[in-house]
Amino acid sequence: MLEPSNNDELPVIPGKRYFTIGEVSDLCAVKPHVLRYWEQEFPQLKPVKRRGNRRYYQRQDVIMIRQIRSLLYEHGFTIGGARQKLSGSESKEDSTQSQQIIKQVRTELEEVLKILKA
Repeated sequence: MLEPSNNDELPVIPGKRYFTIGEVSDLCAVKPHVLRYWEQEFPQLKPVKRRGNRRYYQRQDVIMIRQIRSLLYEHGFTIGGARQKLSGSESKEDSTQSQQIIKQVRTELEEVLKILKA
């Protein structure tokens, strides 16, 4: 779903456990109000809420948001169509997310290796 060409234009996901809505907005090139709306529309998107209803997104949430963004903006899906595509391919989605995480970790390890060699 999230094609390598789309990954190049988005920043690398840092190795943090939790991200604020502002950080996710920057990482996914989507405004915060759109993220809040997508939480209502996509049941897979459930950020942790803490004090004062502040949202904290985890890495898999960021990857899911990037997939939703790709379906809506690059592939031209409607919200309903994207929701159906994501819910209809749960096991495929898991493998896609796993592959995405592996690629992300590999990229980060390559960057660390470059720093260590320098």
